[in-house]
Amino acid sequence: MDLALSEEQQQLITAFAGLFGRGSFPDQVRAAEPAGFDAALWHDLTETGVLSMAVPERQRGWGASMLDLGLVAEQAGRWLAPAPVIECQAAARLLAHVGSAVALETLTAAIAGTRLVSLSLHPARGGVAALVPAGTVCDALVVLDEDRLLLVPTPDERRRAVVNLGSAPLADIDIADGAELASGAAATEAFESVLDEWLVLTASALVGIGAAALENVCRYAAERRAFGGVIGGYQGVAHPLAEDATRLDGARLLAQKAAWALDTRDPRRRELAALAFAFASATADRVTYQAIHFHGGYGFMLEHDVQLFYRRARGWARIWGSADDAYRRAASARYSAAHLRCA
Repeated sequence: MDLALSEEQQQLITAFAGLFGRGSFPDQVRAAEPAGFDAALWHDLTETGVLSMAVPERQRGWGASMLDLGLVAEQAGRWLAPAPVIECQAAARLLAHVGSAVALETLTAAIAGTRLVSLSLHPARGGVAALVPAGTVCDALVVLDEDRLLLVPTPDERRRAVVNLGSAPLADIDIADGAELASGAAATEAFESVLDEWLVLTASALVGIGAAALENVCRYAAERRAFGGVIGGYQGVAHPLAEDATRLDGARLLAQKAAWALDTRDPRRRELAALAFAFASATADRVTYQAIHFHGGYGFMLEHDVQLFYRRARGWARIWGSADDAYRRAASARYSAAHLRCA
């Protein structure tokens, strides 16, 4: 495993950092609230090829690796991009994997930017897909309904927006009908595999959120004076921030290793994907809490930028679940595999 970034990957980071930086300034992020979606930014992203890169070359995509997608996701998190990059990339990869006529037709429209296709992170219950990311703005949805993988339309009368901490475009959606993409064990495994990809990419985004929040509070700690000196010079501030930087390095390394495991079909890929999400989620929670804490009363004001990172670190991750949920998923993957080996 070699996680050193190539020259092309460095250029990828620079390109998307510039794109997100132009479209996701704090004022623009606030302007996208409460809907959590910036149509102009999404148009620019699709024009740049944010979906094409996620699709294999055999479906006329760029064939980017999961590590490449993770680098883009980290920049999306760093800039708090009000655009459904991760779920739409995951949905595109799932459509490409299924490869049926309706899946490929929908994929072509998604890449062209004429349809926004999202992914339900939870199987439907009682005919409802709950907490669907990009649910208020998507044109279609891929969802697992019992043992059937469906592509369903999402007209306005079928969806109900869900107010949430991260100001994300979440909705509960009724799935009255839809085209069947796969069924049985193939459908279940396809859903679990794309969920692994979402977990890894979201882990990278959470690292980006944490890194930007840490930079924000470090700048503040280097300027804010109290008791005769800058607060960053006191051990009670400096040491926790140093620990946060170390944790973020570990979270980034684990997310990249999990991406590598998915690319290489490593036997531990599902376990590593869950662990990467769990550690990145817990780390982003801690780092953004410290950022709020060391800003004092300023940090809790909606006018201050740091609260944007605090809210999204929790809101983006909890669409699927908590760190504890991910640890249980990792344990299930580990011990189920061990059981199969013993059998």
